[in-house]
Amino acid sequence: MSPATSTSAPTGSRLRSRIAAHVSLFRLDHSVKQIFVIPGIVIAASIAGATLNVAFATRTFLGLLAVVAAASSNYVLNELLDAPFDRQHPTKCRRPAASGAINAPAAYAQWLICGGIGFLLAYGVSTPMLISVASLWVMGCAYNVPPVRLKDVPYLDVLAESVNNPIRFCVGWYIVTTTVIPPASMLLAYWMLGAYFMGLKRFSEYLQMGYESARRYRKSFASYTQHSLLTSVLFYAAASMLFFGAFIMRYRMEMIFAFPFIALLMAAYFKLAFRHDSPVQNPEKLYREPRLMVLLTLCSTVLVITSFVRFPWLAQIFPKSGIR
Repeated sequence: MSPATSTSAPTGSRLRSRIAAHVSLFRLDHSVKQIFVIPGIVIAASIAGATLNVAFATRTFLGLLAVVAAASSNYVLNELLDAPFDRQHPTKCRRPAASGAINAPAAYAQWLICGGIGFLLAYGVSTPMLISVASLWVMGCAYNVPPVRLKDVPYLDVLAESVNNPIRFCVGWYIVTTTVIPPASMLLAYWMLGAYFMGLKRFSEYLQMGYESARRYRKSFASYTQHSLLTSVLFYAAASMLFFGAFIMRYRMEMIFAFPFIALLMAAYFKLAFRHDSPVQNPEKLYREPRLMVLLTLCSTVLVITSFVRFPWLAQIFPKSGIR
């Protein structure tokens, strides 16, 4: 083997590894989280109506690509700014930025370019869609960038990250219509449900890492205890169901049939949080939990059906009081 060949092989291997590390910054496997766009589409179609045609399919495709691009841009920024802290985490220390496998200036270019692509795709759908996608990106900056860096503030870290849920709902909604605004009750319910999931993620991390390790990993953990985290989770669950109840009383009484399935799903998720190395810490891997997926499928099916099928007799069981 010639000297040139022996030198180029390791160089080529390093280049491929560097490219793979930069691609992994986008966390495309986390794109499954954009499933939270779908309820916005379904409920908007139920309330405002939707025509299933080529234009609708195009808006859906562009909207989903836009939110994936904005989220991926946020993931790049997250990993860059979290690298010193991720080195304190038992598994996140292997991430490309934490392990020193990337070029920082190139990664910042990825962040800006990917965000710009998301904005352009969203603008191709509508101005409200652009505002929604831009809001997702801005919240990513507020969550990660000092001196704001909301992820370091107890409770705001959960609320700031989970606000991405109602933003995703708006993305789905504006795929269907821009003439009707999303119901505030559903946006609040969606926000609190996201906070419930995120609060359990924090609890699971705290439970596995312990106070000292968790505090070194993230500043907000210095103000948490297991009890305070579980108390906040209870609040988020109750608030979510309160606002969801307000929504169904105003818009879709039929969705009351989904309550038992939602409760079972939330209970199963709660139980998962106590498992060692729980998938709750990595929601993109929850598809590996068959029982949870069955409950999610049942819950989604009931919600879709009750979004479009009317049961007039429910008005007799739950009559309005007439009080003004």
